[in-house]
Formats: sequence, structure tokens, C-alpha cells
Amino acid sequence: MKKRFLPWAGLLLALTFGATILVLPQLPARIPSHWNAAGQVDAWGPPASLFTEPALMLFLAFLWTVLPGISPKRFEVEGFEDTWWFGGIAVLALLAYVQAMLLWAATGGQVDMGRSLLGGIGALVLLLGNVMGKVRRNFWFGVRTPWSLADERVWYATHRLAAKTMVAGGLLAIGAALAALPPLAGLAVLLAGALAPALYSLVYYRRLQRAGGLG
Repeated sequence: MKKRFLPWAGLLLALTFGATILVLPQLPARIPSHWNAAGQVDAWGPPASLFTEPALMLFLAFLWTVLPGISPKRFEVEGFEDTWWFGGIAVLALLAYVQAMLLWAATGGQVDMGRSLLGGIGALVLLLGNVMGKVRRNFWFGVRTPWSLADERVWYATHRLAAKTMVAGGLLAIGAALAALPPLAGLAVLLAGALAPALYSLVYYRRLQRAGGLG
């Protein structure tokens, strides 16, 4: 899967850097750089600020290829490599999508940034939720609480729940974006879907502890 990750990552990086360089000469001296909760522009910046997102993508692509090699023993990513590389591509694709929205807004296009981001994040959470049950214990990816990392049974139970809550949260967030509901409502759903498994890992760990099932 790594052999597929590198070309896809390279393509996404080339597209985002290329598109940014292409539109840069057409931009005014100041462009939208931040939107408030109501979807209104509340900050402006220089055109060069558009390189922030591609630079972040480059850093994450580099990090995604390095982290497997420095994983501690018994916490390697080799046991779920396909899921690891899929997650990297999904994250880079979201950042490329965000960059596309920023470029569209910078060139005068009308963008409801709140809905656009909510829909994009919802799609990412949905995709990751579909593979979350395949993630094995590691320090970089998944629901990494002290309790899930401490016991393999807690890890797997937590991630089976996370798969369900993330898929549900992603679908609801996409639905909220399509229905033009307030972005904060969709973000609250996503946050709940992420916090529920984290809380469950504590509850399950304590249950095993009371039952004497922990060494």
C-alpha cells in the first residue's frame, strides 16, 4: 500500500502547489484568510498565505512515511499497513479539498466555508470510521487513550465502537452540511462521535480492573 500512497500523495501535492502557483498572479493584494461561525470573512491576508495548506500537506506526507519506522516495539503499524496508508491518503485529500475551497474564495468565488468544511470533515470521518476496526495498537493512529494503549482488549473494544460512532457522526455531519444546518451543530455531532469511544475506553478498562482481569 505504501507504493500506492507515495504516487497519490505526490499527485495531491503537485495539484495543490500547481493550482496555487497558477492563480497567484491573478490575486489581489489581500484575500480572505478566515471565516467566523456564521460563514462570514473576518480576516484577510496576503496571497502568499495560500501556501500554508500545501506546506502542511507536504509535512504530513513526510511524517506519515517516517512514523512507521520509529514506532516502538509491539506498537508497530505493520499489522495494519493498508489502513495506515489509506488514512494518510484520506487526510491529504481533505487538505487538498480545503485548499481548493480557499483558492476558489481567493479568486472571487462564493463559498459557504462553514458548510464546505463540515461536509469535507464529515466525509473524512466517515472514511476513517469504515476502517477503524482494523487499527491495531500504536502511538500514532486511532483512539489513543491511556486505557486503550494499556490493554489490547480495551483497544479493540474501543475501536469497534469508534467505527460505529465515526460512521454515524460522519453521515450526520454530511447531512447537516447538505441541509444547511449551523456548522456548529454538525461539529458537535462529530465531537460526540470522537469522545464516546474515548470515554468508553476508560469505562471498559475500569470494568476489567474491578473484575481482576488486568495484570
